[in-house]
Amino acid sequence: MDLGVFRGFRDQKLSFYKGNFKITGLQYNGALSRQTSDQFRDLGNWIEKLMYETFHNSVLKRKYRGSRLVRVSPDTGGVMAQVMLIFLFSRTENEIPLRMAVNRVLQQRLQMYPGSAHIDLSSSSLSDMKGEMAERIFSDICGLRHNRSSGTSRITGGVSSGEWPWQASLQRNNIHRCGATLISNTWLLSAAHCFREAKNPHKWTVSFGTYLSPPLMIRLVKTIIIHEKYQYRDHEHDIAVLQLTKSVEFTSAIHRVCLPDSNEKIPYNIDAVVTGWGALNNDGETPNVLQEATVKLIDSKVCNRREVYNGAIKPGMLCAGYLEGGIDSCQGDSGGPLTTSDSRKMWYLVGIVSWGDECGKPNKPGVYTRVTYYRDWITKYTGL
Repeated sequence: MDLGVFRGFRDQKLSFYKGNFKITGLQYNGALSRQTSDQFRDLGNWIEKLMYETFHNSVLKRKYRGSRLVRVSPDTGGVMAQVMLIFLFSRTENEIPLRMAVNRVLQQRLQMYPGSAHIDLSSSSLSDMKGEMAERIFSDICGLRHNRSSGTSRITGGVSSGEWPWQASLQRNNIHRCGATLISNTWLLSAAHCFREAKNPHKWTVSFGTYLSPPLMIRLVKTIIIHEKYQYRDHEHDIAVLQLTKSVEFTSAIHRVCLPDSNEKIPYNIDAVVTGWGALNNDGETPNVLQEATVKLIDSKVCNRREVYNGAIKPGMLCAGYLEGGIDSCQGDSGGPLTTSDSRKMWYLVGIVSWGDECGKPNKPGVYTRVTYYRDWITKYTGL
């Protein structure tokens, strides 16, 4: 589910319900307080699949539009899960009978799903939720994006972007220099090498939106923190955090990405997306509209082969692209995000555009700062 769910229809309306479901057979722990933890993700997958099966096997099959686990809290004998349920009803239908129909399906169908963990319907409840509250809840969930149709221009072998709401442009003298990624309403991640010539935060501005001109929003920079061990020539520890002078308000167009846990194992050979306003080819022109490209995560052992990067890939680095070349990040994309999505369509920041041998060359994929490797460093300075 993405933020596009809020687009309505002329003769229909979206109806939102808050379900508080008591789940027995499950013990609460601190990881369930974080939407990005494996435990929260697993529980979300289970509940959202359960809701899908419940309503797709009912008279409300054509009305059901999705669900989202919002919050988990401790409760006697289990946990309490707050779930948002979304339906598309006719504007002429009355709200009270609709809620009663939803509740009746829940009561009838959920009793049919056995397991070690199950929903205690006698301790659960369902209530109406206003659209404004649903918007706020979605705004509080990291890594959700509003999909739009893509165009035909390129990053290096890519296409123009849909909405990537965490992407930001770092600018000096109103000129785009690097990318950055919004990780909270006041903090961004970027590459340390972007600040080699200017470390003073007052020399930088941050713009948001798909277009460089006109920008959707501009913010000033309060603080720039560069990794203490960073050395320009070595490429290692190529990471920096930036704090804004004024926080941003999350919307479908400006939103934070999810950060993976430090112990999360990112598998190789999966798809990832790199975005930015960098050159369309090596030393080529730069676009005004944000570009995107899908790349594959490459095993560091492969990337360290003699014919690739010959041992230059360190533990804090991550390769992504194609050994045959053609699709890659490029000059001006530095500091920008490399992201992957999970089964719940939440996007996670796995890499920061760092370095490479030109753009799109065979056996020279892009090299990124590995976010999980520096996760504790990020927390040290941002508290996130």
